[in-house]
Amino acid sequence: MLPPRWFIRAFWQAHRALVRSTHGRRGLWRPKPGGWGALRLTTVGRHTGEERHVIVGYVEDGAAMVTMAMNGWGAAEPAWWLNLQAHPDAVVQTKDGVHRVRAREAEGAERERLWARWAQVDKNLDGYAARRPGKTAVVILEPLEELED
Repeated sequence: MLPPRWFIRAFWQAHRALVRSTHGRRGLWRPKPGGWGALRLTTVGRHTGEERHVIVGYVEDGAAMVTMAMNGWGAAEPAWWLNLQAHPDAVVQTKDGVHRVRAREAEGAERERLWARWAQVDKNLDGYAARRPGKTAVVILEPLEELED
């Protein structure tokens, strides 16, 4: 069972404030075996062109980081995902440092594989996803250095 929407929003706002106030020394972590990590994602606002920051959970897939465009399992698409669709180049801050990335949506067999990987981390994934009216995007954040080689 999910906590109330107001609680989810308040938790993530407090988490974002912790990361911001400590410059990432607290509130970010690498994925542990059978678990997810937390990173700070900086996107470019699709309407304003200004930087926008959000904390998202992720798992690793090789050099890439994989997250879910879930908006706390609310019905609306998260603003950060809409921003990435308009401007796919972004910056992530992980426990290991700051990295430039390019975002894309996983499709087909790749999406199924990554969804199954998340389902190992979150046993209620399918139930939570069923609360949303549409398909939850599986978002891959690929390091730009790797793409440029």
